[in-house]
Amino acid sequence: MIKRLIVSYVALVAVALAAFTVPVALTLTAQLRGDTEESVRREATTMALLLGDGDAPARQALARMAAAYGDETPGLVEVVAADGRSSMPPLPLPEHPGDAAFDAALAHGRTTVDWGSSIVWGPQLVVTVPVYARGEAAGREDRIVGAVRVRYETADLTDRLWKIWGFRAILAVGVLAVAAGLGAIVARLLTKPLRQLNDMASRFGDGDLTARSPVTGPRETQTLARTLNQGAERLDTLVASQRIFVADASHQLRTPLTALRLSLDNIADGVDDEFVREDVDQATAEVVRMSRLVSGLLVLARAEAKVSAPEPLALRELVEQRLSVWRPAADERGVTIVLTGDADARLRVLAGPGNLDQVLDNVLSNALEVSPDQGTITVRLEAGGPEEAVLEVLDQGPGMSAAEQARAFDRFWRGQGLTGRSGSGLGLAIVKQLVTDDGGGVALRDAPGGGLCVRIGLRPVAEGQPRWISPRPAAPRSGG
Repeated sequence: MIKRLIVSYVALVAVALAAFTVPVALTLTAQLRGDTEESVRREATTMALLLGDGDAPARQALARMAAAYGDETPGLVEVVAADGRSSMPPLPLPEHPGDAAFDAALAHGRTTVDWGSSIVWGPQLVVTVPVYARGEAAGREDRIVGAVRVRYETADLTDRLWKIWGFRAILAVGVLAVAAGLGAIVARLLTKPLRQLNDMASRFGDGDLTARSPVTGPRETQTLARTLNQGAERLDTLVASQRIFVADASHQLRTPLTALRLSLDNIADGVDDEFVREDVDQATAEVVRMSRLVSGLLVLARAEAKVSAPEPLALRELVEQRLSVWRPAADERGVTIVLTGDADARLRVLAGPGNLDQVLDNVLSNALEVSPDQGTITVRLEAGGPEEAVLEVLDQGPGMSAAEQARAFDRFWRGQGLTGRSGSGLGLAIVKQLVTDDGGGVALRDAPGGGLCVRIGLRPVAEGQPRWISPRPAAPRSGG
């Protein structure tokens, strides 16, 4: 919009300059042409009057005048007699005494003016006038005795023309430059409220529900800003209430679930009937699953809370820390965790505090759950380029169909692991929420040779940020 406003300002000024400057320049050009033509015609007529006297003193005066005219002006005087061939000493005979202009002057008594071009003018202005006999030499009225031609070089006129148009062109360029500068200032002032609204909308779209726009500018933008701020306030209140409810409900459910599990354990310890014990064990398993679901809801509610500012983290070092925590659990089932990839220790990515730790914990927990005994989990780090760093976790489990991969990030959806349908169905939902908050992306695809590949794209650190920030250690967590 700023560019369009500047272009419109410059276009309006250009039209105004053209409307006022071009007619003035054309008028000055026409005036310069007319004055020059009148002056040359007057000089040629004066010389024709001297030549028309017919006596020697007049011709000598004409010769002196022609010589002075050639010395003082860029002009040249040529004279022919009535027969078109004989010269009039002491003036020389022209190179082409029989051309059309001389013929028109000698035969018909017409004065001709030739500028050499119909656009502006050519290199010469040629004025040819007839010479009529005067005084005793006349004999009878209107007797043509010759013709006088003045060739006037137009180089000086061209220089003056360039000055007329050049000065106005330079002035116009200067005015347009000033108009562009002032237009940029005015356009920025006019669009500042819109840019503030855009900044607010961008922050709001990034998940910052506290973003608000200043109520400034004209009445229309003030009304729009108030409306957006009120809508954002209501939405922030509703989302905050929902998050608080989920977090409080999840937190409050932990205590009765823990008490219920302890009661079931006490009942199981005091019951000898195998059927009753089997029912108690089944109820205990459901309580455990519900406890994991409540924990997952609490983690998801915290993940959906206010987004924290990402910080640079050393990717390989952080991954190595999390793998060292999970390897003992993998060793119990004979599962090997391998770290590969071309990303070196200097690769850093942007992630919120603790987000990447929790992402790795959830993905590794799922991979370990579906991996067969003596299987392999491969963690691959790739420097994808200046726009993305890639973290992939590949397992050798049963994998997922295309339909299952499309639903895997839905909340409470659970896949089929080797240990049966288990977990809360919130692990990948939490992973997607945390990665998206950090400006990255997560996707599922088939792993080579079978199994599932979880591909996580992260934002690499741009140049100019701190060279090294170590990841903080954290305990293993799982959203299950």
